[in-house]
Parts: sequence; structure tokens; C-alpha cells
Amino acid sequence: MSDLTAGVVGVGSMGRHHARVYHELPEVDLGGVYDVDRERAESVAADYDTTAYDLQTLLDAVDLVSIVVPTEYHADLARTAIESGTDLLVEKPIVNDVDAGRALVRFAREQDVTLQVGHVERFNPAVRALPDVLADREVIAVEARRLGPPFDGDRGVTSGVVYDLMIHDLDVVRSVLDVRAQDVDARAGAGGEYVTATVQYDDGIVGTFTASRVTQKKVRELSITTEDAVVTVDYMEQSVKINRRSLPEYVETDGDLRYRRENVVERPTVENGEPLKRELSGFVDAVRDGGEPVVSGEEGLAVLRTVERIAGAAGRCD
Repeated sequence: MSDLTAGVVGVGSMGRHHARVYHELPEVDLGGVYDVDRERAESVAADYDTTAYDLQTLLDAVDLVSIVVPTEYHADLARTAIESGTDLLVEKPIVNDVDAGRALVRFAREQDVTLQVGHVERFNPAVRALPDVLADREVIAVEARRLGPPFDGDRGVTSGVVYDLMIHDLDVVRSVLDVRAQDVDARAGAGGEYVTATVQYDDGIVGTFTASRVTQKKVRELSITTEDAVVTVDYMEQSVKINRRSLPEYVETDGDLRYRRENVVERPTVENGEPLKRELSGFVDAVRDGGEPVVSGEEGLAVLRTVERIAGAAGRCD
């Protein structure tokens, strides 16, 4: 038996995976689940050999908890967990309003409660490989595309496409490149379900981000242009590809002079692994060791500020 117990608040499509991962992790025990849909909670509890509780009983029974519910309920449920002294991971975005998020982060600090934000792409093996790949490379621009078809209702998503999808790539770029957004602009279509944003960062990097919930082909891709290469991350395949610039040359063949340029492609080795399992394992470690989580409340707030600005600009153009 582990010395820590975990719970999950909200066991819909994503919360069910949190319950599964806690059940599988050797360093923590799944102590219970809660959902407003009691039948669903009991079904998930049965699948993972645990108990469906009411909210307060769950918080009293566990050491740490994942809050995996629609964003509009994050602030109230997170505050309840903090008041109970329960360390918590709140799925992204931390909340739907920066002022509310700032108050929540401050409250967690005051109560000495660990607060992590669920930006799961930080734990994607391909993203974790980027610092080594980009070392000593001068980044010029980034382009991210996160596209997919309309989701079914089981995901329980009520937030806009910028808060739901684009936020992932904004957070990855911010954390990996250590940049801050200065100027933003955005355009929206399809009733706000398709948004393209341009971000000018403080060190001159230009970012272009597209998020869609109306595109029939699912794409999760980040492209980073440097002075000597283009680095492409495929989030779904968990792969990194480097297209390097090579020197052009003129080649004479049978008296004909032809131009040739070789395309050099490198594929660095990337460790495989489930990002959610890495994320929750890291959260458990932070709770056990009393250290700072990989994605703190302050970092969740930092990307939320950019998200608010982009959503505001896109809303004016929808």
C-alpha cells in the first residue's frame, strides 16, 4: 500500500482516465471518486476497485485530488479542496478568469496546499525532448496547428476553442522557449470554432496558432523555425523531426549544369510514454516531496492571460 491516496472529482471522459492512471501508479492508491452523476461515479469506482463518495467525504478521505470538470466549476471546487487541506491538480485552464485564478493561487499558497495545473502536453515525450533539440539554435518563428472535428458531448467541454485547444500550444511555446507575449491579434470563423492568432513575443519570435473544432482531419503539430533548421513536433505520434538546411550546389552531368540541394532530415530518439501518466506521477512526487509542481498555479495564470487576450481579439472579429 502507498502512503498517499488520490481521488478524482469528475469522472467523465477525461476524469475516467485520471482514475485509471491513479489506479495503475504504484506510488499512490486510488482512494475514491466523485461525480454529480452518481451512477457514472459508481460505474468508474467499480472499474477501478474504489468507492464513489460525496464531495466532502472524498476530500476528507484522500491526500490529493484531480479536479476534472468543466472550467466554470474549477474555482469553487478548487477552493473547497484547498479549504479541506487537500493538494490538487486542476485541469487546464486553471479557471476561466484571470482575477479569479489569481485569488485561487494566492489562497493555495496561504494554506500551504500544492496546486498543479493540468497542462498535459508539457509531459509529452516529444515536447520534453525539445530543450535538447533547440539548444544553441536561434528561434525565429513558431507555428502550431491543433485541429479536429466537432467533439461529442461526453467531453463536457463548454469553453471556447482558444481555452480548450489553443491553450496547449501557447503553454508549450511559453515554457519551452521561455518567452512572454507582447502583442496579439486573432481572427475567428465558424461561429468562433475556428481561430487563428498571431503572437509577437518579447524576444522577437513570431508565433502563429490555429485551433479548430470544425476540421475533419485531426492534427496536433508544432513547427519551430530556427536559423538553420525547421523542427516539427507531432504530438500524437510523440515524434520530433529536424529538417536542416544544406548548402546548394551546381552539378555538371553530361555537359548539363544542374542545381541540386539536398534535404537533410534527422529524427532524434524520443522516449515513449503516456503524457497523463507522467503528469500525475509528477504531481504525486510534488505532493510527497513538498516541491514545486512542474506546472504551478502561477504558470497556469501566465498562459491564461494570453488566452484571454486572444479570445477577446477573436471575439471582436467573429
